[in-house]
Amino acid sequence: MGESPAGAARVRVPGQATGESLGRGHAARTERTHAVPGPRRPVRRSSVRGQILAALRHALVGGELAPGEVYSAPALAERFGVSATPVREAMQQLAVEGAVEVVPNRGFRITERSTRELAELAEVRALLEVPVMLRLARTVPAERWAALRPLAEATATAAAGGDLAHYAESDRAFHGAVLSLSGNQQLVQVADDLHRRSQWPLVSGPVAGRRADLLADAAEHMALLEALTAQELDVVASLVKEHFTGSES
Repeated sequence: MGESPAGAARVRVPGQATGESLGRGHAARTERTHAVPGPRRPVRRSSVRGQILAALRHALVGGELAPGEVYSAPALAERFGVSATPVREAMQQLAVEGAVEVVPNRGFRITERSTRELAELAEVRALLEVPVMLRLARTVPAERWAALRPLAEATATAAAGGDLAHYAESDRAFHGAVLSLSGNQQLVQVADDLHRRSQWPLVSGPVAGRRADLLADAAEHMALLEALTAQELDVVASLVKEHFTGSES
């Protein structure tokens, strides 16, 4: 899609006058488009769309793009130092993933997840992954689980820093590595898509509180590895269900 010149003119960018918006009603203010905070971040020209998609996903999880707000492709493109085309393409992919909604002639609105949606995602993930992990617990040798410890430790390191975006990346890497032992790449892809969808909502509140939640989540990764290694099937099932329903990761 493309924004009209009039739509682009409504986008706020650092240093741009906003007198046009003064005196408008509440409804108008809630529909204005927003520039992305932070410094301009140029990217390499090779695989531009993929780099922009990764950067936007990072910004979504990290809280740089606020739920309910509308962002235009030209404003985002200016931030990354690229044309608007790869930004629109990346945003269209995010729309397919349910992270944003297309707003004709204006840009993209960041999706606001409801508590029910999060609960449904957790339920689907548990239905998909619990049976697989129980099968893996019966068949995968202990040394294969030991090889995944660095990935679990990486989630603990990211959690200690309180960086939600980096934690989300390491969390998906750990879960993807576990499920890849099934040898079913379709399963891995479907599970990763569900995982991403469950990560889009932002975590609010002080960094200290967020860090505590992430540390608890990361500790469950280590506990899960230990249960899988010991073939403790009841513990595996309990941990996976609690892991999905007790956090947003």
